[in-house]
Amino acid sequence: MSHHRLAPNVHDHKNALEEALGLLRTELELPGPYPAEAVEDALAAVAALRLPSYDLTAVEFVTIDPASSTDLDQAVFIELDGDGYRVMYAIADVPAFVAPGGPLDAETRRRGQTFYAPDGRIPLHPEVISEGAGSLLPGQECSAFVWDFTLDGDATVVSVGVRRARVRSRDKLSYKGAQADLDAGTASAVLQLLREVGLKRVALERAREGASLNMPEQEIVQLPDGGYRIDAVPQLPVEDWNAQISLMTGMAAAQLMLEGKVGILRTMPAPDERSLRHFRLQTEVLGRPWDGEVSYGEYLRSLDPTDPRQLAIMHSAGMLFRGASYTAFDGTVPEDGIQSAIGAAYAHTTAPLRRLVDRFVLVICEALSNGGDVPGWAREALPLLPGIMAGSDQLASRMERLALDTVEAALLLNHIGQEFDAIVISGSKPQNGNGSGNGNGKNGNGNGKNGNGSSGIIQIAEPAVTARCAGELESGTKVRVRLVSSDITTRQIHFELVS
Repeated sequence: MSHHRLAPNVHDHKNALEEALGLLRTELELPGPYPAEAVEDALAAVAALRLPSYDLTAVEFVTIDPASSTDLDQAVFIELDGDGYRVMYAIADVPAFVAPGGPLDAETRRRGQTFYAPDGRIPLHPEVISEGAGSLLPGQECSAFVWDFTLDGDATVVSVGVRRARVRSRDKLSYKGAQADLDAGTASAVLQLLREVGLKRVALERAREGASLNMPEQEIVQLPDGGYRIDAVPQLPVEDWNAQISLMTGMAAAQLMLEGKVGILRTMPAPDERSLRHFRLQTEVLGRPWDGEVSYGEYLRSLDPTDPRQLAIMHSAGMLFRGASYTAFDGTVPEDGIQSAIGAAYAHTTAPLRRLVDRFVLVICEALSNGGDVPGWAREALPLLPGIMAGSDQLASRMERLALDTVEAALLLNHIGQEFDAIVISGSKPQNGNGSGNGNGKNGNGNGKNGNGSSGIIQIAEPAVTARCAGELESGTKVRVRLVSSDITTRQIHFELVS
């Protein structure tokens, strides 16, 4: 893990950063404090909650999340079942707290999802629900939608059902701690089976030509003294195995809704030929050609993000994961309802505390699974949800990018004129004397410094920052660069190649 932070004695820079992040909320018109009427609605719902009579509190569920998480959507239990497995996946019963048409329902529709700003989370639901009665906290009896899977020896789904139940999680595990226990051979039976099932589900993903782009993520971390740092966090294997359970549930939800002819899918078209052709050329230039004989998903899984050229390929692969949207239907099944990266029909259903659409998918699937009627309020919302979620997703993506740009600029303020080792993740060369980038980077519109000369996008390791750099750059190469300028207000960072 790479991390860097503001020098503790640079109070003026710290104050400027805090001000810039505060202004970002205003600039993007992010939601403010929860309206009193909606909070009162939530408090009343918590007070009136009646747990389901179907009792699964004897099942030893555990949650696996980032260590700091308190809004716990999912809890898992796995056991051997003959030659196969039984997987039980409990999802927070958010619909139990949200009265259709009430103030809380209206506010969650306005927000769409939880926004993770560096200076504080902006929750989809009031904390009394998201971090209290609705969260699958250890030792707390909760209402949950429990997905009950029977898998064969290859971890293929044989049967699935979902119903409301009373549950109690036994432990709140962190990804880092779970991985350490697995590596040390001291993990619980559930974790060991999670690895076993997860690996088999990965094999099934490969067989259906699904694709995952498991790049190291840049995360903004707020420090106890109010400062910030950026961590470049590689994904742990246990995160992939845990994600496979969520993917399996999302595919089961999609299948239930398609068979019932009502619901909402998360869809993404397959990459077009132009994108595939361009990506194939990039892989040739970077010295690890993709010949197309294996699926692009299989090819991406083989890449090593610690190798500069292969990391550049992974950045370039972003062009293959475009066009994701939501497709709602009621009575007529969509002709193209596939999420191409997953390689199957898929629906968001496992994060209702943090994402609006999951609340509706859960109640639809529970009704369809048990032969009940889909609630009218859920049907009525279906035409509206794609637009709500698209707007919310766009706002969240823009906020994350601008927040990261702001913090990166602040971290580099004390290093102007210094040199760094960097990796070129997107190179460009002069064309007729004028610079032109590919537009995939940030801190610029694709033109070289001051509009002249060539430029590209680089990534430095310490601090973990990506930025535009002037000079002739070749993707995937290691270079030495000098920081020319950094501005918190404009979020602009500029480097130049050291000759």
